[in-house]
Amino acid sequence: MAKSDKKPGTRRDILNRLKSNGCSDATTLAEVLGVTPMAIRQHLYDLQSEGLVEARAEPRPVGRPAKLWYLTEAADRYFPDAHAELAVSLIDTIRSSLGENALQALVLERSRHQTVLYRNAMEDAPDLRRKLEALAEIRSREGYMAGVEETAEGLVFVENHCPICAAAKACTGLCAMELQVFADALGPGYDVSRTDHILAGARRCAYHVTERETVDG
Repeated sequence: MAKSDKKPGTRRDILNRLKSNGCSDATTLAEVLGVTPMAIRQHLYDLQSEGLVEARAEPRPVGRPAKLWYLTEAADRYFPDAHAELAVSLIDTIRSSLGENALQALVLERSRHQTVLYRNAMEDAPDLRRKLEALAEIRSREGYMAGVEETAEGLVFVENHCPICAAAKACTGLCAMELQVFADALGPGYDVSRTDHILAGARRCAYHVTERETVDG
């Protein structure tokens, strides 16, 4: 049976796939989503005409360069940003009315709450991977499109979307504390380092997590 060119939801599926996995060519998207490359290209051209995707050429050892598609900033509206205008307004109001110290106190209190919530979610997991999978589940419910990847260097916890991006730009402490929250929630037996950061221009946030070696004394 031939693949359907009119598969419902393909447009949104393309946006979700590019958001979660980064740039991709039409053939790969077609294989993953179960539609024809011609249909995928038509969707991509439609999305491009709306300013939601763009393409760049990537040289290949043999043949013509590959055409890789990626999301533009305009596509951010299709992904949640947790009441961005309200959040930024509240941050500005707290800063102007109560001062920077009060704002930082609120950030610290939020971080303490997150630490307890995430620690409780991970405490029964038997190993690091399952701890991170439990963390990814709860962060995904919060809108971060989180997951766990295994690389040559070990496990990487990734977040493909930041639902508080506007607020984090207005109050950098929200994002700065995230690394510490993950480290505190996992506990002293693990090291966490941020390797990619959305606010620094990366496609996603990523954290390399390793288990500390115990030293017999």
